[in-house]
Amino acid sequence: MANLQDVARAANVSKTTVSRYLNGSLDLPARTAGAIDEAIRKLSYVPNAHARRLSLGRSDTVALVVPDIATPFFATFVAAVEAEADQRGLTLSLHATLNRPDREMSYLDHIRQGHADGLIFITNHAGDAGLVEKINAAGPCVIVDEDVAGTCVPKLFVDNETGGYLAGKCLAQAGHRHVLFIGAGEQMLSGARRFAGFRRGLREGAVGDLRIERHCGSYTLETGREAARAFIAQGAERPTAIFASSDEMVIGLFEVLHAVGISVPHDVSVVGFDDVGPLHLFAPGVTAVRQPVRRLGKRALECLLDFKPGEPGTLPEEELLPVTLIERDSVAPPI
Repeated sequence: MANLQDVARAANVSKTTVSRYLNGSLDLPARTAGAIDEAIRKLSYVPNAHARRLSLGRSDTVALVVPDIATPFFATFVAAVEAEADQRGLTLSLHATLNRPDREMSYLDHIRQGHADGLIFITNHAGDAGLVEKINAAGPCVIVDEDVAGTCVPKLFVDNETGGYLAGKCLAQAGHRHVLFIGAGEQMLSGARRFAGFRRGLREGAVGDLRIERHCGSYTLETGREAARAFIAQGAERPTAIFASSDEMVIGLFEVLHAVGISVPHDVSVVGFDDVGPLHLFAPGVTAVRQPVRRLGKRALECLLDFKPGEPGTLPEEELLPVTLIERDSVAPPI
């Protein structure tokens, strides 16, 4: 393929002259301009838009780092960011880390080398000092969904505590006093806030003594399965209701409960969180706290483009998007 130097040589002008002519910063005599146009036509020269953007100090590319792209939550989030980027004439550079710290660090180094104008970053594990340092040095960046404590960038989350509160109050009002929470541990912002809200909702809505059990793990099918096996092993001492705080956990939970003939909600009530997967197609449909995932993706890009590093007050340090409880048929009074 012909390059800028080939065009300059064919038109008998300098490479700089061709470049400035093409970007509109130089007026040339008609004869010279015609020679450049003729050279471009003969050589079938196509300007390198990426190189031009880099010469102007930008790439018009946004980097998106996510733990996974296989789950409904992250697939929907990525699609929403992609759609918003397309509306703004931007390219999205997607990096799936498999939730591995080494891959996160590698991608952050790549992005820092100037391959993107900004970064939307999601992790699904607790951060450390090394991750904090790299994010703070990455340039324009927005952290979404899960916090990396110590980072000095805008942060966009859903209202996890209110989500937990809605789940707890729903179960308490149905008469449940012995309940199980399945979710992340205290080291994760989402896990800590969902559990705090869940406990508050139960205490406000319940009459009498409460017993709250907690099974901590990652937001995966396997954690849901593990929690279900532990629940089954309790026999007659089992909780009467479960709050499984992700779609993946709900799916793993139902898989194991169904295999041993435990019926929802006859034997145990269940409330989920996310409501991005097809929880309405379960038998019964699962009551769940719904995250506004598409809005989360759109707003993440808006926040990134509005962020001006070094200008305090440009954006709030933390922004919360509201959640809603979608009631279906998986909650009933305990027998």
